[in-house]
Amino acid sequence: MKYLFNFVLRLLVKVALKGYFRTIVVDGKENIPKNVPVILVANHQNALIDPLLLATHTTLNPYFLTRASVFKKSFVAKMLNFIRMLPVYRVRDGFATIQQNQGTFDQTYEVLRKNGTVIIFAEGSHSLIRNLRPLSKGFTRMAFGLKEKYPETTPVILPVALDFSAHKRSGSKARLTFGKIIPVDMPPSKSGLLTKSVEKAVKNLVVEIPEETYEQDLARLIENNVDLTSRADVKLFLETEEVPKPVPEPSGLKNKLMKIFHFPLYWLWLWKKSSVKDPVFSSTWKFLIGFALAPLYYLSLLWLAMDTPVGSWALAFLIMAWITLIGNRNPQE
Repeated sequence: MKYLFNFVLRLLVKVALKGYFRTIVVDGKENIPKNVPVILVANHQNALIDPLLLATHTTLNPYFLTRASVFKKSFVAKMLNFIRMLPVYRVRDGFATIQQNQGTFDQTYEVLRKNGTVIIFAEGSHSLIRNLRPLSKGFTRMAFGLKEKYPETTPVILPVALDFSAHKRSGSKARLTFGKIIPVDMPPSKSGLLTKSVEKAVKNLVVEIPEETYEQDLARLIENNVDLTSRADVKLFLETEEVPKPVPEPSGLKNKLMKIFHFPLYWLWLWKKSSVKDPVFSSTWKFLIGFALAPLYYLSLLWLAMDTPVGSWALAFLIMAWITLIGNRNPQE
């Protein structure tokens, strides 16, 4: 039952993500390994959207490590565990809780022993800044702990980059780039070398903009319609100012029409927006509102179309809602 629930949930989320984003590009699928323990190490720029993309656009059926603070309520903890999320305790949660991480690591060892996949966002936090931040060593502890407990296993690290044309907007573009696997074939004493190798691998996949001139360069990239999800295009422009494949700049009309024909959902986001203190969660809340309530909204319009005097208007509104959702476009930011 649990596996069926996860399969159906991933399918529904994948469909919803296709509706939320204008385009989702997956590069390097050939690098995804099979029949080995996989520790997937990714950058973290877009809150819940990041794990949802990774869960639905690979065949790995992964488990996720996420901050322990969201597991405080027992009901929520059971639900998160049901969808393959495991708690990680940090110093800010209190020194007394750090020891509880051993239980989480023991769970990941069992997942990996069966050639499963565990995803860890090794930067330790999320940020809208596109550059990669230093990686923590949690994934090396996991890899060497697995080999110590189950010496016969052959874990690999799979580096992944997540890039977005506009982190906070629907109708935008997302790109997942899978790098070549890094085998864990060194002794634990070389854990620092493994950390550096993985950090370099992820850094070579993620879009990079020089920190010293970040805001100015980002403005120039957007002004010249450079694809902000393409590391190669960004690098080429910053070095030569060439733009091989300019991104068409949307007028914004399609997005405005989408909001009009989804006004109840858009109004709910406007009501919620003021309480979202961290802008990184903007897309997460927009997506969750649409995922949970758009089907009810569409069914309501369908019922009005079939069984009320305003049937023709409701049907036209429903069709326009679908058309504007498919055509939704937002500029880069």
